Amino acid sequence: MVIGVIGMLLALVVPASSSVRASARSASCQSNLRQLGLAASTYASQSKDRFPAAILFEIGSAGMITKAWDFEQRADGTVRPSALWDFIDGGGKVQQCPEFEGASTFGADPSTGYNYNTTYIGAEGRFPELDDAGVWRDGWSVARRGLASGQFRRTSTTALFGEGGWRGGANKFMRAPMAAVENDLPTVYGGGQSFRHGGCTHVCYLDGHVGGSCDCCEGALAQPAFLHDILGYPANGFLADDDAPYDPR
Repeated sequence: MVIGVIGMLLALVVPASSSVRASARSASCQSNLRQLGLAASTYASQSKDRFPAAILFEIGSAGMITKAWDFEQRADGTVRPSALWDFIDGGGKVQQCPEFEGASTFGADPSTGYNYNTTYIGAEGRFPELDDAGVWRDGWSVARRGLASGQFRRTSTTALFGEGGWRGGANKFMRAPMAAVENDLPTVYGGGQSFRHGGCTHVCYLDGHVGGSCDCCEGALAQPAFLHDILGYPANGFLADDDAPYDPR
């Protein structure tokens, strides 16, 4: 009888304890996203209303430097903080989603789990290229610019940062599903959101507030191969079937 009673108590306590830990991780995740949003907005206020680049490639004396929104990677494998770290308390801890367990699928990033609106907000650079005079064109000179703050009209409904997810793990470049900017569906389907909090995901919006979404969408242009082989649907998906939650205009 005693064993039976203990078993009943454990059956009640274990799920409750698990729920408390999940709630704590969810709260920590929301705090991280809120800090990322504030850091990006502060950066923009000091950078002529332009939010940080999602990714740029530059040629340095020791080789190519990959400058993403969260980390910079040098040719020798060294990883350094990105420009956002000047405005973040906690550094790398803020970059790690507490609900994601896994290595980065982008170089040697020490922290991962979040992605940044690359389709409409963050500039995206191409690989460096030589011009007709034999001079390297890199960084901002070969980048597709993101929208300026003055073009934002729907700040409370436009995603800035979120929890990134694709079939291979986490991703850090948030993509809008219609491929209107990238014109490349495989790339777009590698930039989905992870619905890892009991079927829901967290999002930091342009106005700074953090909200949740439990509506995992496959995108209006979905194809079975993209959903299964790249996105990993339904564990990962989009915030809508169209670009409405991503385009601030």
